[in-house]
Amino acid sequence: MREYDLVIVGASFAGLACARTAAMRGLRVAVLERKDDPGEGVRTTGILVKEAIEETDIPVGLTRMIREVRVHAPGGRSVDLSSPGYFFLATDTPALLRWMAREAMRAGAQVLTGRSFRSALDTGSFVEIADHGIKARLLVGADGAGSQVARQFALGRNRSFLCGIELEFAPEPALDERFLHCFLTSSLAPGYIGWAVPGVGIMQVGLAASGGVRPDINGFVEMLRRRLGLRLEEPLARRSGLIPAGATLKRTHTGRVMLIGDAAGHVSPLTGGGIVQTLRLGRRCAQLAADWIFAGGDHPAVALGEEAPRFRGKLMLRRLLDLAPPDWAWDAAIGTWAFRSLAQSTYFHARRQGFEGAPPLAAQETMPRAEGEQPRRSGSGS
Repeated sequence: MREYDLVIVGASFAGLACARTAAMRGLRVAVLERKDDPGEGVRTTGILVKEAIEETDIPVGLTRMIREVRVHAPGGRSVDLSSPGYFFLATDTPALLRWMAREAMRAGAQVLTGRSFRSALDTGSFVEIADHGIKARLLVGADGAGSQVARQFALGRNRSFLCGIELEFAPEPALDERFLHCFLTSSLAPGYIGWAVPGVGIMQVGLAASGGVRPDINGFVEMLRRRLGLRLEEPLARRSGLIPAGATLKRTHTGRVMLIGDAAGHVSPLTGGGIVQTLRLGRRCAQLAADWIFAGGDHPAVALGEEAPRFRGKLMLRRLLDLAPPDWAWDAAIGTWAFRSLAQSTYFHARRQGFEGAPPLAAQETMPRAEGEQPRRSGSGS
């Protein structure tokens, strides 16, 4: 068997961030990815908050900056907001993941595509993955909300989800490109929001719902046509699936096995946003693993568990949103001080100066994470 210090299952944001840093720290690293190309079947919209790109440098050609947000109430009212120095980035997500994979390989990691993880055995000294002929001092499951690594080793599993659906369309001139457009609509997406994002060479339209409800994407598209005058002809791609919404799991490691990213529940239960956490905790996992392997001490999962967010406040807000306030309540609330205060802190955290009008409800950091049905088509060099 070929021996590695670190074997990571899953070549998305968490796994690739972990792989690059671990290789740069001198670890022998392999990444197992079931797809033939990390950019295929993308499971996220790839909308990044500013904090996410502060965790890593991203080529500007793979992104498009959006500085303002427009939130739309069910009855048609809308309010705009911005915050000095803050922005979101729409990304060419397939190209971004391919770039991250190349960066990990440049650092010395091996990214082994077309390799599905099925089973492994923790012998105490190594974790052996017999069907791939490799073994590792530490196995890291970064394989998403329905982690097979978690199943294999009886670790914690995500139980609470948002159901998200997203379509990609050709760019729409009628959509104001200055804004990230968010829609409050309990009738179409109870427990969450809808969105329309002028992305990198495409337009992204989607919505999510809680409580096991499948959001009404067809009704949402028709609403956008009617209200904003968008054509929204044949979609270029479609994806749907489940987004973890239960916060960080309690049991994320055993022996020489640990979980990170969506597999560990490192996702905001309020917003479904996880990229900023996956980048930060993926890098920290690699740093802690290197310290553990080279110098001993605490298991990296123990140290990482102390740094991972608990999302207690956001869990409380998630339970309130799960009640799915009726559309008339959103119409009544959108202009109030309480709505503005809550939404401002959700979107812009401590950045409270300089916003215009009322903020929207929830940060659109990333969504949905699900089985992609088609590779993404983009005009930004994927």
